[in-house]
Amino acid sequence: MSSLDGRSPLVLDVRELGRRAGAMMTFDRVAAAPNDLANPMIGIPVGSDLALDVMAESVVEGVWVSGNVSASTQGSCSRCLEPVSIPLTVDIAELFRYADQIEDEDTSDDEIPTFDNDLIDLEPTLRDAVVLALPLAPVCGEDCLGLCSQCGFELKNDPNHQHDQTDPRWAALGKMFTDDSAADGPDPKEEG
Repeated sequence: MSSLDGRSPLVLDVRELGRRAGAMMTFDRVAAAPNDLANPMIGIPVGSDLALDVMAESVVEGVWVSGNVSASTQGSCSRCLEPVSIPLTVDIAELFRYADQIEDEDTSDDEIPTFDNDLIDLEPTLRDAVVLALPLAPVCGEDCLGLCSQCGFELKNDPNHQHDQTDPRWAALGKMFTDDSAADGPDPKEEG
């Protein structure tokens, strides 16, 4: 008995396909986003809408599922930390093998997606595709200047913002010329 709920929008019921190679079904639906569709900077909020447009096609080895998933991501700009929202459309393609065929084969490769009782769980395939497609360093705009690395000032407010940087190896020399005692010392030309 399968533990999958056939009423879940991320579960495809492919009973009508049977094992007839070439039979096809399409699924157009909106599902709530599951957990963990994110990286540290950006992701799809849990429960937000995922628009699924997929096709399931019966092939000799199992069922080939292909199509795309669209959603809106939310996160932070990697340069200025302002909130960003980026639309995302991801293509998915996966072969789900019949569980009874896998048991007879030597499966030394990675885990092969299977299905049983005519229900296919799209969530693992969807998670793999979405997380890999998310930008690692999202930006609010290509022209975003980010923050000052020393004080955190937003550079978009003043693109010419800068700090006087003195190399610490020259600090003692800088003190010598700005120190009041150096100005009061004897003039080397007069000592001669």
